[in-house]
Amino acid sequence: MLIKPTLERLRALRLSSMAEALTRQMEDPTMSQLSFEERFSLLVDQQWLARQNKALTRRLKNARLPHSACVEDIDYQHPRGLDRARLRSLSTSQWVAAHHNLLIVGPCGVGKSYLACALAQQAVREGFTALYTRATGLFRDLAMARGDGRLDERLRQLARADVLIVDDWAMAALSENERRDFLEICEDRYRRRSTILTSQFSVAHWHEQIGDPTVADSILDRLVHNAYRLELAGPSLRKEKATLAAQPKEVTHAPGT
Repeated sequence: MLIKPTLERLRALRLSSMAEALTRQMEDPTMSQLSFEERFSLLVDQQWLARQNKALTRRLKNARLPHSACVEDIDYQHPRGLDRARLRSLSTSQWVAAHHNLLIVGPCGVGKSYLACALAQQAVREGFTALYTRATGLFRDLAMARGDGRLDERLRQLARADVLIVDDWAMAALSENERRDFLEICEDRYRRRSTILTSQFSVAHWHEQIGDPTVADSILDRLVHNAYRLELAGPSLRKEKATLAAQPKEVTHAPGT
């Protein structure tokens, strides 16, 4: 049997993983013990897995998450008020499927960004898309898009992400254009997509940070009422790690040295 033309056709059909799996099968004498259906199933599984991995890699790259965070590595030992049961529930990504939001608030250094990225990464692993941005970068990008005539296009891009992470939200009072743009984002995503906001300010202070009372009411109405909240407290994780790193290492000497 001439296998080379078959391998070439598989690659021409963009089934290169199946071609590689078929080559390995031909080189493995134990494969003759399997039925045709079993061998063919293994080939299909290999191609399917390769495409799933490629799609996952693409989604993770497009998400632009700044932390290599995952839910399995979340630290529950540090005293910051993390509810393990709540995190376990959020890790199923059902809140994303239901188009709910997530608000993570707490002081600087308690791991808000890490948690946001870990939950977004889990959603990406479940097949959803995500996009990370810091609030300052988001508004700067929107201002540039407005000047270039690309604002509508940029807003459509933001609306398409299944999970939009806006880090360091409400750190400064919003300008007129910023609050109008953010209202547009919230309107586009309301009950269609999920948004994660992290902030050092409690939700109760967001109204005054947004500014205009009418616009603030509209934004918060679309963000808060269908949102899960993680309210963190405690000392800074970053400061604690820096302190530990700065401590001198204990040097042990072998007997007689």
